[in-house]
Amino acid sequence: MLDVKGLSVAFDVPGAVVRAVTDASFQVRPGRCLALVGESGCGKSVLAHALLGLLPGNASVSGSAVLTVGEGSLDLLAASQKELARRVRGRAVGLIPQSPATHLTPVRTARAQLAEALRELGSRSGPDELAERFGLASGDLDRYPHQLSGGMAQRVANAIALAGDPGLLIADEPTTGLDRPLVERAMDVLRELCDEGRAVLLITHDLRAAERVADDIAVMYASRLVELGPAAEVLGRPRHPYAAGLVDAQPDRAFVPVPGLPPELTNLPEGCAFAPRCGRVADACRAVPPLVDGVACWRA
Repeated sequence: MLDVKGLSVAFDVPGAVVRAVTDASFQVRPGRCLALVGESGCGKSVLAHALLGLLPGNASVSGSAVLTVGEGSLDLLAASQKELARRVRGRAVGLIPQSPATHLTPVRTARAQLAEALRELGSRSGPDELAERFGLASGDLDRYPHQLSGGMAQRVANAIALAGDPGLLIADEPTTGLDRPLVERAMDVLRELCDEGRAVLLITHDLRAAERVADDIAVMYASRLVELGPAAEVLGRPRHPYAAGLVDAQPDRAFVPVPGLPPELTNLPEGCAFAPRCGRVADACRAVPPLVDGVACWRA
C-alpha cells in the first residue's frame, strides 16, 4: 500500500535548520497497522504531514513515498498539490487529526461537516449510516463541536476520515485528551479497519495504545527511526537502548523514565543522537548507525 524510502524533511528557520525527519524507510501494508512511536518532538507528525503534502513553504523534502492505488501508483512526495487534492486526500488516504475537536468547524454541526465530506468525495453513504458504524446516534450529529465530548468528537473525526472509503488511514495522535476507556475504544476501531483490509499508520507516544492495535512498530528518536519490527518483538524484547527505555518507562514495567532529554532538532549531536543518554556508549557511537535488520545501534 505505502512504501517509504529515504524520507527526509528539514525546515529553514532564521539562523538554523530544523532536521525533523532523517532518512526514514518503512512500509505500511494492507490489513496491518504500523505504529510510529517516540517522545514528543521527534518528528512523527511532520512525517505524516509530509506524506499528504501538508507542510509549510519553508520545508525541504526528499526521498520517495510510493502509494499503490488500484492498478497504479503515485509518489506522494513528487505529486503536485492538485494531484494530492484530487486523488489522495480523503480518497486514497484518510487522516484522523490530533485533537479532532479543534479541527471541526465550530459554527457547523457534526452532521453538516460529515455530509459535506461525503458529498465532496462522491460517496453514496449518508451521514447517519456512517456515524452509526462509529457508535454515534442520529441526535449526536446535530450537535456543534463544543457540545461533543472528547469521545464523540473522536468518532466524528473517524467518520469523516472514512467518508471517501480510503485504503490507507493515517491516525495522528488520535487519543490526545481521551481517558483510557476511550483510548481503548479508538484503538479497537482502528483494529477493525485493519481487519477489513485497510492499511493504518498510527502516530502515537502511547505504547499501551500501540500494543493494543499494532502489528508492527517503528521507534523514532531525534528525527530517525532507531528500531522497526513486529510489535511483539519490539515491545517484548527491544534491541535499541532507547526503545528499551520507552518500554521500561511503562507503569506495568520498571516505571523508570529514560534519563536525560532529547536533543534539539536544530543542534543534533555528531554520531548517534541517543549517545548522550545511553548507558552502552562505545567509540563506534561517534558515527551514525544505519538501520540494519530493524535496529540502528552499533551495540544492539
